[in-house]
Amino acid sequence: MTRPPGSRGGARRVRCRCGRTVLRQLVGNRAALDVTADADLMPAAAAAALREPNRLDWCVRRGRDGVELLWADCRRRAGECDRPHVIDHQCTAPPPAARPRRTTRTTPVPEGQLALG
Repeated sequence: MTRPPGSRGGARRVRCRCGRTVLRQLVGNRAALDVTADADLMPAAAAAALREPNRLDWCVRRGRDGVELLWADCRRRAGECDRPHVIDHQCTAPPPAARPRRTTRTTPVPEGQLALG
């Protein structure tokens, strides 16, 4: 799982079920968002071009413990952001197979008798 928002551990590199390496991190301090983003770093303009209503881009800050994902609100500052960015991951793996539903089991004992087991 991901780290709690209070720990400043940064993003973890994990492998998605589709086989790609992705970055996972809880971003935010109060109502944290569980982010899974592609590990491919790109310029801010390229990430902004890939952004969609349900696919966000994230600013990447490099620190002593690795990389940390930040909200990409750096566009509000004057000029272009000089840090690399990443984009939310869109998994291409097929959905997991649905498990068959369990059916209710009838007990092989007469009604009213307790069954041990």
